[in-house]
Amino acid sequence: MKKIKKEHMVAYLRALMLTIILPVFLVGNVHAQQLSVAEQSVNSLGAENAALKLWEGNFDVKETIWSSPAARPVYNTRLVARRQMIGSVLQEFMYAAPGTANAPVERIEYMSFNRIEGRWRSVSMDIRVPVGLMPAASFDRGQAGKIRLIFDPFPLAGKGSSVTGQMLRMDETINFEDPDHVIKEQHFILADGSGKSWLAHRYEYTRRK
Repeated sequence: MKKIKKEHMVAYLRALMLTIILPVFLVGNVHAQQLSVAEQSVNSLGAENAALKLWEGNFDVKETIWSSPAARPVYNTRLVARRQMIGSVLQEFMYAAPGTANAPVERIEYMSFNRIEGRWRSVSMDIRVPVGLMPAASFDRGQAGKIRLIFDPFPLAGKGSSVTGQMLRMDETINFEDPDHVIKEQHFILADGSGKSWLAHRYEYTRRK
């Protein structure tokens, strides 16, 4: 069997994610002329997704990782994020710096505010870890400059030779009072009976001038 190139796999996964998320994010008939007034209103950006549009552009990203509650932080400053709106959905591709056209994609995320549900939805995937698609949603529209997303539980692969793993719960807080400087913080809870939450991941985005 021929080895699948990483760029081909990324293209396939991107197409798969769009196939999955577009029915969730987009409301109404695909033919604009057949949309009702209500559907046209829902299909417009709205105040929340208009705020996402301010995030478009290229950002330098500082990643901080805590592998356990007692672990020392590990830093990665060689990441670049490219964001653009696709309709009412914000697409984010994170690349290994310098973020050239041929640079490998590290992380993919799509995010939008569902105006019927009155809450945020996202789906993301980190190419660097084998956890698959990670859907998430907020409970409500959030506060000014802050969104909190709750992820569906997902398994972490074990370290041994057998295919085993451990379930993980995660939430993410996005602080974006300044559209040129956005911070995402992810808290983990392992399914180990402790119920202990810890800050496990932080992404700090700074817009490139």
